[in-house]
Amino acid sequence: MIFAHSGREGDYGTWEPLVDHLLCVATLSMRFAGAFGYEVAGKALGLLHDVGKMAQAYQLYIRGQGPSPDHSTAGAAIACQHYGRSWGPLLAASIAGHHAGLADGDGEKGQLSSLKSRLDRYKGNLTCAEGAEPPAPEQVRSSIKHLDSGLRRSLLGRMLFSTLIDADRLATEAFYAHLNQQPVQRGCDTSLGMLRDRLTDHLVALAAKARADVAENPALGTINDLRAQVLAHVRNGAAQEPGLFSLTVPTGGGKTLASLAFALDHAQHWGKRRIIYVIPFTSIVEQTADVFRKALGDDDAILEHHSGFDGGSERQETGVSDAEAPDGGKKARLAAENWDRPVVVTTAVQFFESLFSNRPGKCRKLHNIAGSVVILDEAQTLPQPLLRPCLKLIDALARDFGCTLVLCTATQPAVNSSKLFADGLDNVRELAPDPAGLYQALKRVRVETMEGRPDVAALVTAMQSAPQCLTIVNSRRHAADLYAALKAADRAEPRLLTTALCAEHRRAVLADIREDLAQQRPVRVVATSLVEAGVDISFPLVMRALAGLDSVAQAAGRCNRHGEHGREGGRVLLFNPADEEGHRPPADLKVFADTAARVLSRTDDPLGLDAIRAYFQELYWRKGLAGALDKHNILKMLDDRADTLLFPYETVARLFRLIDDAQAPVIVPYKPAAEKIAGLVSDLSYVSSPGAIARQLQPYMVQVPIRARDKLREAKAAEYVRPDLYGDQFVLLTNSDLYDAKAGLRWDDPTYRDIGNGFM
Repeated sequence: MIFAHSGREGDYGTWEPLVDHLLCVATLSMRFAGAFGYEVAGKALGLLHDVGKMAQAYQLYIRGQGPSPDHSTAGAAIACQHYGRSWGPLLAASIAGHHAGLADGDGEKGQLSSLKSRLDRYKGNLTCAEGAEPPAPEQVRSSIKHLDSGLRRSLLGRMLFSTLIDADRLATEAFYAHLNQQPVQRGCDTSLGMLRDRLTDHLVALAAKARADVAENPALGTINDLRAQVLAHVRNGAAQEPGLFSLTVPTGGGKTLASLAFALDHAQHWGKRRIIYVIPFTSIVEQTADVFRKALGDDDAILEHHSGFDGGSERQETGVSDAEAPDGGKKARLAAENWDRPVVVTTAVQFFESLFSNRPGKCRKLHNIAGSVVILDEAQTLPQPLLRPCLKLIDALARDFGCTLVLCTATQPAVNSSKLFADGLDNVRELAPDPAGLYQALKRVRVETMEGRPDVAALVTAMQSAPQCLTIVNSRRHAADLYAALKAADRAEPRLLTTALCAEHRRAVLADIREDLAQQRPVRVVATSLVEAGVDISFPLVMRALAGLDSVAQAAGRCNRHGEHGREGGRVLLFNPADEEGHRPPADLKVFADTAARVLSRTDDPLGLDAIRAYFQELYWRKGLAGALDKHNILKMLDDRADTLLFPYETVARLFRLIDDAQAPVIVPYKPAAEKIAGLVSDLSYVSSPGAIARQLQPYMVQVPIRARDKLREAKAAEYVRPDLYGDQFVLLTNSDLYDAKAGLRWDDPTYRDIGNGFM
């Protein structure tokens, strides 16, 4: 008997026959690939991926009688022989990489051996498993010529890879769960139709509350009426054919719930499978997911997924060998999410980097993007150095994988095709009613510019001129310095909001801020840009360090947000910070600030749609001339391999980084939840798949540069949690003095100790 996975030692009746595993994986991968019209290709992957386990060397290995041999190249070689040049390399890449990841098609630049070199060296048997023969070549689509670019063809390769990875892991997980008599918790029973009905009920309740609020404060009537108009208009557009849409609604116009309502209505009308909400910042994922849970009345239907929970970490999955554990269960223990939920809330980093990734853990979920409604929130934050590949990807998802995508923003970037931007998107339909009219009707602030180059002392004086003030700066260092100076000079305790605070801590601080605002108490807040996307707070005065006009507009959305101070009763004060270390804009933000300064010098309305359009056009034009919208020439790299299908998957994955300095999570002992955190960390030692626990730990994680996390570990200020099971996925802060009650995690001095710190 030839086995795929071992069972109880000596009891071969509990072991899984190889043919059973191949057929199970083929059934799943065929179903997954059917979501985008490639069922037969998915079936072929499933039937061929593990045929290398037929080798005697592998059968000895799983019996504990030898080293782990390569078992993936055999199926890849059969795929090339069986399906020829038209399909073979695309299928072979997935099969060869189903453990280690997608390698480059040729060359030897990466950590993984290229597909071509592995196939050239392979001298083994080319025999299929009896009873699990692959489909005939004519059954697989004979041509992919309608995919007219390297990006579109390589994306198909990653999508097929995704179907195999998810099918293989699910099948393995199911086998071991059955063997150990454990339940498998996957998916969700709640349908999108049920969620749509719950959202409708929630919106009716919100409308009733809005009418009551207007009765108490008539000034709120105008903005509530406009929000209702936007919602009705957007929902009426949900029956339009799937494709590309924009939703241009000024901050405070209710676009978050309006876009969710469109997505659910559109999905129900056109049979879409799920809603994926893509947000630029990790800090906003949690609060958006909270809004959705409240609106939809269902915790289980909504999945948060960002780098705080990314099973199969960078260092675990990069350069790993072809081997799986001798008991065959390694795949079952990996904690990667496959996005099998009705609603997914994730980050732009997670979404776009996964779609350009070569790693099994990151690619596993991709097939579940097909046939979905994808909301790209704050679309103006699409990464400039990778804008062209991102836009081509958006177009491919709509054209090839049945997705509807909505570019949702208060300041629509100039991403449509134009004379100045030939690489833009075509056929983008606007969902909002009269964006220019909406802007004028929702105009609630006046923008002023502060003289000179104010230092921290000058900013403190300006903040003290108003009892309620929010100041937003461009770096955590500037925020920390300003907060410290304000704290020393101000009677009232100021607040600090940065990503150094864990999500649960930020929620508590925001709750206090909202209470102070509601009670008209003095409240002065220093924050980084994390408050600019979707945070529902409203100050009469907002001060903003010079940045891109889109960031200025987002800052203005935290000023007089609900019109409670009357039309244009809010004040936004722009300032160019003093040229001091850590206070000037980071190098990657300077071009945005400089472009904004040029546009500001020639407009009377810096937040008007004409000014915003001019800003983006100049930004894209200047960067396009310099080749900076695809700084690594990724599109050309893929086009050069489009005919051979030998794509440089590993190289592209290495180059496509939205954040150059990779971040990693640290679990912090946030005191109000200390007992819960300790219990969850303890539970990690007793589970085979930590997905559910990882999700519960998300609110207590802080993202730090990987190098900083390494320094914390080296100083014994943090430690891995069960590295034997999870590698470097979970790191716990053990020096509690490094997590401050007001400022959050400090990692500049990992050896810091505060004898008087009673917070932890």
